[in-house]
Amino acid sequence: MPDTFNMAFIQERGNGCLNQEGQLVYDYCSQAGLPIELYTAKRISRRSLPLSKSSFVYGDHDCMRGAMHQLGIQVPELDDYPESLHAYLHRRVWKDTLGGLREKLQNGAPPVFAKPAGRAKVFTGRVFLDERETWSIGRISTQEPVWCSQIVRWMSEYRVYVSRGEIASIDHYAGDRSVALDVQVIEAAISDWSKAQTAPAGYEIDFGVLSSGETALIEANDGYALGAYNIESAPYTELLFARWRDLLALAKE
Repeated sequence: MPDTFNMAFIQERGNGCLNQEGQLVYDYCSQAGLPIELYTAKRISRRSLPLSKSSFVYGDHDCMRGAMHQLGIQVPELDDYPESLHAYLHRRVWKDTLGGLREKLQNGAPPVFAKPAGRAKVFTGRVFLDERETWSIGRISTQEPVWCSQIVRWMSEYRVYVSRGEIASIDHYAGDRSVALDVQVIEAAISDWSKAQTAPAGYEIDFGVLSSGETALIEANDGYALGAYNIESAPYTELLFARWRDLLALAKE
């Protein structure tokens, strides 16, 4: 696999319209002189793109999974709460099924925050006050795995972008901007995940400050498809490049 790409395939929404993240990637690739081809989700689903181990692909989760399938790359499993980072949660987090959560709430369990654990975006993570609210997310199998979390109060929330074990950007996205993270905690978490040798080459970890004043892990996300807040074009795209190179190394010959 070459160190550089010979083509960048960037998802468009139609008529050449790009989302915020796609525009960041487009700007960086244009400045770098990398040839660009825009594509729609339909072209990925039809496998009509000439993808190779020398091409970079940007797109949403569905498109990136489609590209991986085409190249023979096993889609990485979700790892929202890496085992090596459990000490940074500062709250109880556990795995259940939607049916199990519903039954526990019906039997008087306290409200919990829950989100999908098996498939990204099958429903939006939210607080469930009682079992009736589990029906409001639609017709989803009771066997659907979910992450459950003790409810806590976040004073502020930040997205930390990490590329090759180094912080690429820290972007505030919710809560009181004046409530700052303890950066030493973030650096320690990055180091611990790197030492565990399970961290992707590019990823983001959301951290926040609890009402107790502790800097705590909110969740982690793989770097092959990430939302962008205030991060600039170069560090954002280079993070995606780093992760995609590692995934390409897993492609079938």
